[in-house]
Amino acid sequence: MNTPKNEIIPMFSVPLGVAQYSKHIELNEKLSGLFRHKAQDTKQDQHGFVKKNKQVFESEFNLFDWKDDCVQELQNFCWAQLYQLIGTLNQYDVDTLRKLHIACESWYHITKKGGYFGIHNHPMAAWSGVYCVSAGDKVEDDPDSGGLNFISPHISTTSFIDKSCSNLRGQFSRGNKLVHLQEGQLVLFPSWLLHEVKPYFGESDRITVAFNSWFKYSG
Repeated sequence: MNTPKNEIIPMFSVPLGVAQYSKHIELNEKLSGLFRHKAQDTKQDQHGFVKKNKQVFESEFNLFDWKDDCVQELQNFCWAQLYQLIGTLNQYDVDTLRKLHIACESWYHITKKGGYFGIHNHPMAAWSGVYCVSAGDKVEDDPDSGGLNFISPHISTTSFIDKSCSNLRGQFSRGNKLVHLQEGQLVLFPSWLLHEVKPYFGESDRITVAFNSWFKYSG
């Protein structure tokens, strides 16, 4: 007797966009110098609602308003990748994308040894992104060090788990997604997705740029 195969239909999943900037070496060198200089001239760093410790410097949320060429170059790269992702996921043509007018808040972090960022999301935005200026040091005895950890939405279901569903793979997995950012890498994700930065134990600084974005559709 032949048993017919079940059809597996993927119902819900979370898109994660990843892009690498080909000219990141020169750009990141300029960004790193600029960010360190600005941080030295700032008496107090930004304190938002997300839990972080004193080993993390956070700038004000207007980074992409800066007129520095390196900042504008980074913004152009981020927006190009974000619009491409939006167009692909929504199947929008170029004319439709031109009618999506972006607004954002943007900032940078300098994370020293011991720095971390607590679990949070950005509920008043549509898409968020993180760009890596400096990845910091790899820590052999702590593979999670400095990792950008995305929390599985399944965690909120509090559903029963046994051996029949504890080892699901791919988009059906119940596990979190830990990303170790590479220099020049941009990660894009829906702003509702919970995430955190694991404690970083490298000796050199870890430097990242982050942004939240939302859109108005208008002709």
